[in-house]
Amino acid sequence: MPREFTRSQRMAEQLRRELAEIVRCEIKDPRLGFSSFTEVKLSRDLSHAIVYCSVLDPQQQLETLDTLNRANGFIRKLIAHRIHARTAPTIKFVLDDSVTRGAAMDKLINQAINSDRLHEKQAHTPTDDAVAAAENVDTEISKN
Repeated sequence: MPREFTRSQRMAEQLRRELAEIVRCEIKDPRLGFSSFTEVKLSRDLSHAIVYCSVLDPQQQLETLDTLNRANGFIRKLIAHRIHARTAPTIKFVLDDSVTRGAAMDKLINQAINSDRLHEKQAHTPTDDAVAAAENVDTEISKN
């Protein structure tokens, strides 16, 4: 059986695709960094949208979000012409830091794995004291 989507989910996906096209083709602002829209959350009445935006360059994140929020009216007008809806939703752009948080988590996991490997090697490698003690036992046995 096919999976069913609610109207707000279908509209959010269409809005995300249209926003990507508008930013790529229509907005020619040099302050706008390389960005992608990761998720759109629409209210139940489809009148408000929160758009999660990921920006490639960390130094341009705030400037890119500011630029998008300032062009909000222009973007909303273009969306109103492109989508077939009674009203175009008001849009608020927010930073999606899930990519950054994911990279930080990945780094922490790798550090933990490397630390475990180091401890495992140290546990299996005989120390100089253990080698000396084993040699003493061997000499004592050979004397008797």
